[in-house]
Amino acid sequence: MHLHTRSPLALRSSWETAYHCRDSSIRKYLHGTRIRQHGQITRPEPGTGIKLHFKDHKGNPIKSIEAAEGDDILSLAHEWDIDLEGACEGSIACSTCHVILQPEMYDALPEPSDDENDMLDLAFGLTDTSRLGCQVQVTKEMDGMEIRLPSATRNMFVDGKKPTHH
Repeated sequence: MHLHTRSPLALRSSWETAYHCRDSSIRKYLHGTRIRQHGQITRPEPGTGIKLHFKDHKGNPIKSIEAAEGDDILSLAHEWDIDLEGACEGSIACSTCHVILQPEMYDALPEPSDDENDMLDLAFGLTDTSRLGCQVQVTKEMDGMEIRLPSATRNMFVDGKKPTHH
């Protein structure tokens, strides 16, 4: 079977590719769409996003950012160069993206999964309102929320490794 390079249908989108056989009675189309990579975020237009305020363990401001609904705290921290490690890249296999939320925001979130609770048990400076940043999805109700970073993290893989942008 010999394939042509592209059919006219493929010109609709840069993310679609359609191929067909020389024999017009037998056509085979392949379709592909752009995949959203884990941790990929879209920055909202300035002034239109959900405002989040990152603070250090003492409550000193680190950075205030704007987020889009559905983004996770770990990905936002990496995007905005906030020092939140995330050694396992959001696979719930470490506690290095441990954050401390305000009690009213913690209560508004869905319960942590068993996997998240298992990892939180290993977190340095665990509190009653601790969550893994990779598991917290931003909602409109979080507008104005403060997110505190603990004074340290416990990385079972390699202590001292700095996160890289994905």
